[in-house]
Amino acid sequence: MHHNVIRADRRPWRHRATLILVAALVAGAGVIGSASPTSAAPGRLGSYGFYQPPQPLPSAKPGTILRRQVHPVTLSVPSQGGPIPAVATRIMYLSNDTHGRPAAVTGTYLRSSLPWNGPGPRPLVSVAPGTQGQGDQCAASKTIGNLPQYRFPLDLWFNYEILTTYTLLARGMNVVMTDYHGLGTPAMHDYVNRLAEGHAVLDSIRAAEQLTGRRAPAVVFGYSQGGGAAASAAELQSTYAPELDLRGTYSGAAPADLREVLRGPVINGIVPGAVGGAGPALLGYALNGIRADYPETRPAIDAALSPYGKQMLAESAQTCIGEAALRFMFRPPNVFTLGGVQPDQIIKRSPALRRAVDLQRIGTLKPSAPVLVAGGTQDDVIPYHQVRRMAGDWCAQGATVTLDTTTWLPPVFPGLAVGHGLEFLPALVSAQSWITDRLAGRPAPNSCRGGLS
Repeated sequence: MHHNVIRADRRPWRHRATLILVAALVAGAGVIGSASPTSAAPGRLGSYGFYQPPQPLPSAKPGTILRRQVHPVTLSVPSQGGPIPAVATRIMYLSNDTHGRPAAVTGTYLRSSLPWNGPGPRPLVSVAPGTQGQGDQCAASKTIGNLPQYRFPLDLWFNYEILTTYTLLARGMNVVMTDYHGLGTPAMHDYVNRLAEGHAVLDSIRAAEQLTGRRAPAVVFGYSQGGGAAASAAELQSTYAPELDLRGTYSGAAPADLREVLRGPVINGIVPGAVGGAGPALLGYALNGIRADYPETRPAIDAALSPYGKQMLAESAQTCIGEAALRFMFRPPNVFTLGGVQPDQIIKRSPALRRAVDLQRIGTLKPSAPVLVAGGTQDDVIPYHQVRRMAGDWCAQGATVTLDTTTWLPPVFPGLAVGHGLEFLPALVSAQSWITDRLAGRPAPNSCRGGLS
């Protein structure tokens, strides 16, 4: 059932001019350019520059800014009041990794140069980016607002979160976007790690508040990998960062249960065992992160991988998602394992791996602020049933959850991530109206009252 619970924007004309400008800026990025050495090369060449954490890390609170750097945004228009839509500051701040140890994380703070017309002070949106990749050159702070990047023969990348970020800036909201732990910096990016990502998102809000010197009404906003990071932040906030003025969280297509995600057609295959989907590299990203964070799992993972599987993990660690998809798409996951074992079987056979994967389950803690959970019944990357289960788990704990289900999309080339991509834009529009209502103090629709739990 489609939950038609999202209110339409009550100010349809107010943002029209700025939204047209944003659309023009994004459309202007359609010309494919050559990646500049400063945006693509540092991670691969080992010259981290801004992204090299200080050693040792200072003894300070999470969210403390370690480094900042104002930088130009390619997709902007100069004006007397500053570049439109925003002034960008690259930041490095303290956070905690999955084991609670201090870690340096980078990101971008964007101060909107457009008016905020809502009630109360100008809000801050913490955008949790969707899958960018695992190579250090993929960090969102290196690519946000740039033209598409291309390096021969396969390295093509465009940061699609510019759509999210620029439309929020057009509404006059300030934005902070984390790169996550290990993306851009020397550590391995622990892809879809629940605690590391939730910490990085919440600490990005703390860092933005330190940068500006003021506390702002905040919301968290994420889709896909970002939806999982946003969901984790929502349920961790009351204990990890209770001082934040968090008004709500949008979690779209969250990978709440990695076991279920690994069974999906994008990873498991269009024809299981014969024809793979578009995203076997997602398996490589996940296994690389688990190996880095939980050393006890390495023997089981290494013993299960074929030589080609080990090559896939090594190459995935250096790539952005576009290149990784082109390298490994249509290869069934059993070519990466010995004896044709499927990924979920690898997990079942290893108690250490089971424990590590189960630690990533989202939905076991109650979010204190309202949450909008979005998912699509034809999503071929993030299975809808585990999104709905996460929402139900939160409802059972007494949280306020709005469930927005996309049901109108037909199955389109399942396994190629088309359903996942088509769901993104309508969910984005609905989510922005929902967070605007939360910032205005309007009560959130509660799908839990309809028996969701």
